[in-house]
Amino acid sequence: MELRGKARAGLLVKGKSFAAAADKFTIEYEAITHGRRSPKWVQGHKDRLRLHLLPFFGKMSLTEITSGAGQAYRVHRMTKPEDWPDDDKEWKPPARKTIHNEVVTLSMVLKTAQRHGWIDTLPDLSDPYRRQTKIERRPWFTPNEYKLLYEATRKNAAEPRSPRYRWHAEQLHDFVLFAANTGLRPDELKQIEFRDVEIADDAYSGERILEIEVRGKRGVGYCKSMPGAVRPFERLRDRKRMGSQGASGDEILPEPTDRLFPNEFKKMFNRILAENNLKFDRNDKARTAYSLRHSYICFRLLEGADIYQVAKNCRTSVEMIEKHYAAHLKDMIDTSLVNVRRKRNHTSTVQAPDKTGSTDGEHPPSA
Repeated sequence: MELRGKARAGLLVKGKSFAAAADKFTIEYEAITHGRRSPKWVQGHKDRLRLHLLPFFGKMSLTEITSGAGQAYRVHRMTKPEDWPDDDKEWKPPARKTIHNEVVTLSMVLKTAQRHGWIDTLPDLSDPYRRQTKIERRPWFTPNEYKLLYEATRKNAAEPRSPRYRWHAEQLHDFVLFAANTGLRPDELKQIEFRDVEIADDAYSGERILEIEVRGKRGVGYCKSMPGAVRPFERLRDRKRMGSQGASGDEILPEPTDRLFPNEFKKMFNRILAENNLKFDRNDKARTAYSLRHSYICFRLLEGADIYQVAKNCRTSVEMIEKHYAAHLKDMIDTSLVNVRRKRNHTSTVQAPDKTGSTDGEHPPSA
């Protein structure tokens, strides 16, 4: 009887639920993006739906999800839960980027519903109170900090805490030098194989450099390194490692199809950063392996490299470099174009002083 009363009054909500649209989106997204998106990226959408979006929107009809509902979700995520145990760790609101990613997943579910004709229009889910965000520098190592870092990794390779970690310490030292002289992303460094790297003579400087065929975020691309990456690569190529083709316990040289960095050394890298007070920059942003790529781009700009060529070599856009790197480098400001002074005309006659020795007007100071 209650449902019939709501139907007569026009209050009965009809249509598909958000949970149904979320299930449809999960099936379609995983199938269509297979081979083009990493499984970890796809799993991120599933986790956001399961942990946050479905508990809030799951029982709602798609027609009930309006711009106001999207804003209510933001307020819900930024508010401390009433059942939060005070004895446990202190509650912290999620980061702006975290909520942004959740809203992106919500928008993709609603677009799936629109494609199937379950809703006619999409609500405006943009943040109404923060139209323009502050552009912040990405954490990088200054030249002095970078020198401190590679000296620390070199010392760690020569004197590891345990002999069993010597091979990993040597790999880490070459990883730091290789990344800072090529500008490769961490995911690109993980996939690079020895057959993708070739030592060549640079036509510009006459020095030896590396020509690298890169596979990663932007597909297949190419990179030409700095001369400082050649020696670390040679050490990686000549360093023996445990091989599956040899007998038990045998060490063999890497094959062309082997990866340069088959193992991760995140804990060792973070330990060295912490011991040398390099983990956080002056804005309290944590430095990671990605900071070596940021350092490479900043170093090239500080040396006066062409910003277009740097973007092409790093497989990114000029806009991204100007926004996140060139904005905070003082050497990117050309004083010859900024401190321009117009030549002044000094042919005007000067009035004779009166009896008191003063003039009627003030003359501009000479340049």
